[in-house]
Amino acid sequence: MRFIRVGICLLIAFSVLAFGGVEEWAEATLEVGAALLFLYWAVNQYRRGSDQLLIPPLVIPLVAFALVVLLQLVTRSTVSSYHTRTELQLLIAYVLVFFLMSQAFTNTSDWRGLVWFLMVLGFFVSIFGILQQLTFNGKLYWIREMRYGGLPFGPYVNRNHFAAFTELVIPVALVPLVLGKVRRERLALVSLFALVPIVALLLSASRGGIISFAVELIILFLLLTLRRVWGRHVFAGGILVLAAVLAVSWIGVHKVLQRFSGSQFTEVSAGKRASMRQDTWRIFLDHPVLGTGLGTLQLVFPPYESHYDGKIVNHTHNDYLEALAETGLLGGICCGWFLIVVLLKSARASGELGSSFVSALNLSGLLGCSGLLVHSFVDFNLHIPANALLFFVAAHLATASPQPSISGMPENGNPRRRSRKH
Repeated sequence: MRFIRVGICLLIAFSVLAFGGVEEWAEATLEVGAALLFLYWAVNQYRRGSDQLLIPPLVIPLVAFALVVLLQLVTRSTVSSYHTRTELQLLIAYVLVFFLMSQAFTNTSDWRGLVWFLMVLGFFVSIFGILQQLTFNGKLYWIREMRYGGLPFGPYVNRNHFAAFTELVIPVALVPLVLGKVRRERLALVSLFALVPIVALLLSASRGGIISFAVELIILFLLLTLRRVWGRHVFAGGILVLAAVLAVSWIGVHKVLQRFSGSQFTEVSAGKRASMRQDTWRIFLDHPVLGTGLGTLQLVFPPYESHYDGKIVNHTHNDYLEALAETGLLGGICCGWFLIVVLLKSARASGELGSSFVSALNLSGLLGCSGLLVHSFVDFNLHIPANALLFFVAAHLATASPQPSISGMPENGNPRRRSRKH
């Protein structure tokens, strides 16, 4: 399964670095990569004669959602079969990656490898984003022209989407630090992996991103308070966040923002966002059962637009309303089903907080999902392939129940303590 684990990590890194995976060639690569990994797994299972199959609970609502989209195509209830079919292909790729994760990541050693990968990815993408922000020349990667403008940060054309990326990766490093699950010799490294993405998030100046991160910290604080999990590690986490704020002040956030003062026209105003939400709600009321078809909002929105400003509306800046408009109540029920399963399955993270590596894993995923779900009220990050894929990874972290690694040592005690910490 190592090949599949490496392949999944490569797909995640590729989708992030390929401008968030929003371009057609990047989406196609993600879909083909997921299909090839699934084919490899199927052939490998057949050759071994293995009938072992793990079906994670979260796969069921995802498959149900895909069936709703398929129903739209079969019944021709979508206004554009092409757009809906394209989105269905991408959705199937997410489902395949999610399914393969449940097959390939089975013990704590596997999950530790994924955690380290996410921390390293978050660190280097954040470093890249900070450097680009400070030396911006109007081009992505300093060489790629932005045809439609934007407020870029790192590989993302939109700084709000980069902020969502950091919301998903910060808890992976921050939670183990706060819970004291990091070995002493690795404290400095993991602290750096948490500090740099926080600095990058603050420098991105994404209001939705900063508020969502604040919600993550509030949830973490409340859970620690309710479970009375306090100690020097918790205070170290607070110092880490404070250090990030001081670092941003030292860099000079005002000077950084001035570099983009000429691009502010690309931001959507609050009035426009409010009108888009109202107009999208009216689309849902006119198509309450199956919606207009997944991926069709841009096509159906113009007749409903009440605040015309000459710009094309491709997303509502509210993932919840857009899901209702495009997939109706049936799709909305599947989405709600998925979120309920995430919350119920990750509830043990608060019940066993600080008692094991698994509790830190679950809490990291829960915080990442919570941050993105809050951000989804004002943005469309679930339509950015890289962020959607990382959201499903976080959901898997939140609900994971890995088996102990086969090392001959239990997960508590000394030197067993090593198995409890990163």
